[in-house]
Amino acid sequence: MTSTPDISLVHDANGGVTLLIDGVQAMQGWEAELMWRSADLLCADGGDFLEVGLGLGYSALRIAGHPGTRRHTVIEKHADVIDLFRTGHPTVPGNLEIVHADFFDHLKRLPQAAYDGIFFDPELPRDLFEDRALLDEFMPRLINALRPGGRFVPMFALDGAVPDAATCTTTPAAMLDRYLRYFDRVEMVRHPYRAYVGTEYTPSDSGDAFILCFGRA
Repeated sequence: MTSTPDISLVHDANGGVTLLIDGVQAMQGWEAELMWRSADLLCADGGDFLEVGLGLGYSALRIAGHPGTRRHTVIEKHADVIDLFRTGHPTVPGNLEIVHADFFDHLKRLPQAAYDGIFFDPELPRDLFEDRALLDEFMPRLINALRPGGRFVPMFALDGAVPDAATCTTTPAAMLDRYLRYFDRVEMVRHPYRAYVGTEYTPSDSGDAFILCFGRA
């Protein structure tokens, strides 16, 4: 039996917010600008979108709020993450749907050619992200869910990312190595970041982040 993770939001005296899953920093408030820019890159041409991983909901609200977005569906594994989001955002855009499901289970039910873009930022252990056999199993299903010309934006990468970080932060080169083989093209956008003092998944308190947007004909 899989145990239910301990999920909480921690607010500090400086206005910072951290989402903790079993005591591990899963997401923090300083990431908002990066999430917004990732969302804008994903849905620049409008349409229907899918997001894997709700987190603090920055990208979900940004995508759903884009004037060209018809429908935005978010898959989130943890019910407590959804509850925290709904408590903090009792009113959300009508085109936003949050599905409580395990990504790997829901993947089997994804319709073909249904989305114009996919934002892929789930909370997964590093070993799953590095499992190439697993990638080769689920990435084609995700790609099949994209319409021609659709976009795929994974989590942002950090220059000089810590190899042993608790979460799956990686360098741009590692992200290209992981995903480019499934696509025909990639756009990379550099965006400076400033993390909190004590952030555990960044190489330093500030630096350059990179947003990668993959696509195929």
